[in-house]
Amino acid sequence: MAAKFELYTDKTGEYRFRLKAGNGENILASEGYKQKASCENGIESVRKNASEDARYERKETAAGKYMFNLKATNGQVIGTSQSYTSASGRDNGIESVKKNAPEAAVDDQTA
Repeated sequence: MAAKFELYTDKTGEYRFRLKAGNGENILASEGYKQKASCENGIESVRKNASEDARYERKETAAGKYMFNLKATNGQVIGTSQSYTSASGRDNGIESVKKNAPEAAVDDQTA
């Protein structure tokens, strides 16, 4: 199965997307957007910025887990990863976004 962006509405009615790897694992999730068009722009921003290593902010949580944010050229966070138990797991997640995001189809679940 190929990677895909799932576009959906959350419990509060906001639009969100998540990038799922070919194995179905969530590798990147967005913030909530009031407008569907803004959410779609967020997906395009992920596609555009995914290949640039400098756009990834690698972090360690207070609980000792590892995660990353993908940022746009203006510094705004456009996607956040899940928590990983190791730095290498986080780095594999980044590589997965780099590889999968540019060509991932959009599965619009809001219709």
